Amino acid sequence: MPMYLFEGKYTVDAFKRLVEKPTDRTEIVRKTVEAAGGKLHHLFFAFGDYDVVALVEYPDNESVAAQSMAVAAGGSLSAGRTTVLMSYPEAVRAMKKAQAVGKAYTPVKG
Repeated sequence: MPMYLFEGKYTVDAFKRLVEKPTDRTEIVRKTVEAAGGKLHHLFFAFGDYDVVALVEYPDNESVAAQSMAVAAGGSLSAGRTTVLMSYPEAVRAMKKAQAVGKAYTPVKG
């Protein structure tokens, strides 16, 4: 299954609730990911632009979109982004395909 990197930013209200009642969200996130047909590999609390980082696996983009929409509708995140990840063997296969595609491509010349 394809791998994805999800990064999310909590709302102020979500942080208030977490400070009032500290909670490990791992199992809650795992259940949500599994409900969309995916597998949670890692969930991290993070510093920086995003507060939550997850490495997840889903069967397809529709499943990722469904999970993302459900989480967004819950209102605990103010922003999020999902990055599709490729393994190095996949990247090497893409590089080899790029060789063939490059032969068919004609760049714009000044």
